[in-house]
Amino acid sequence: MNSNVENLPPHVLRLVYKEVSALAADPPEGIKIYPSEEDITELHTSIEGPEGTPFAGGIFRMRLVLGKDFPAVPPKGYFLTKIFHPNVGHKGEICVNVLKRDWKAELGLRHVLLTIKCLLIHPNPESALNEEAGRLLLEDYAEYESRARLLTEIHAMGGPGGTSGAPQDPNDGPQPKKHAGDPTKRAGPSAAAVPAALGNGANGASSSNSSSINNVAGKKKADKKRALRRL
Repeated sequence: MNSNVENLPPHVLRLVYKEVSALAADPPEGIKIYPSEEDITELHTSIEGPEGTPFAGGIFRMRLVLGKDFPAVPPKGYFLTKIFHPNVGHKGEICVNVLKRDWKAELGLRHVLLTIKCLLIHPNPESALNEEAGRLLLEDYAEYESRARLLTEIHAMGGPGGTSGAPQDPNDGPQPKKHAGDPTKRAGPSAAAVPAALGNGANGASSSNSSSINNVAGKKKADKKRALRRL
């Protein structure tokens, strides 16, 4: 999807940047924010599956896309992790009132994220995008729960049973050592320090090698002169 950064007025971009920065610093419980420095109009997030639901234990990746008329028009929400849910279409599109008729510009992105998380707890079969999930929710909850749980284990869980739905956090994993990029801070001697560390020993070895070469050359010359005299 194309970026709308160039289509939004500067004052809207400033407000979006401020809100996204606040969300990243203090996200809602169970939600992580992955802001993009290149495109502030597309916000990637991950939501933990709420306990007591078929989605518990899963991490669901999602994105919000801000259109050129934001905030007059609500953002669009998409699940990137496959999920069996009445209000999530087969392409990941999310159907929830706050992203449609109940939207108000003053609600903000935090409210949208919390509403989508609540949708995992309280699905709404009356506005189903996935009709099969909506029908099972009403007629056979056990089967609905089983299907939803299966897809959660396959697509939203890490380990042998599935693939993790969470994007890699840049703060996870080994971190580069401090000063690793600064040659003046690296462990071990610097290139300039090596000759100094070797001291006169290095110079002595060099002088010794030069003397040996000169001695050999001189001996060859003397032998050549003696051979000429014999002739």
